[in-house]
Amino acid sequence: MSRLVRLWTEDGESRFREETGLPPTEDARRVHAEESPPGSALPWHDAPCRQYVITLTGTLRFTTRDGATFLLAPGDVLLAEDTAGGGHRWELVDDQPWRRVYVEL
Repeated sequence: MSRLVRLWTEDGESRFREETGLPPTEDARRVHAEESPPGSALPWHDAPCRQYVITLTGTLRFTTRDGATFLLAPGDVLLAEDTAGGGHRWELVDDQPWRRVYVEL
């Protein structure tokens, strides 16, 4: 079962929560895929735009600056809306590449 995790900025810091139900329908500006090899990580950053990130393979740990963490696994959808502020970082925690599809909104 897929799940939706929303990541947004509040009081200058990234926050997250698991959402229930289906995401709202929105027009996509661009759709593209990327792959990061096993062991990859990305230091502190903001989302470059509002976007859905659909994980196809790989399990990641996301961390916000206040130390809160969540995992994304295959089938999970991230709604990244933290385009400003403290940002987040991620790291792959299994031996799979992270294959994902971005749907820019």
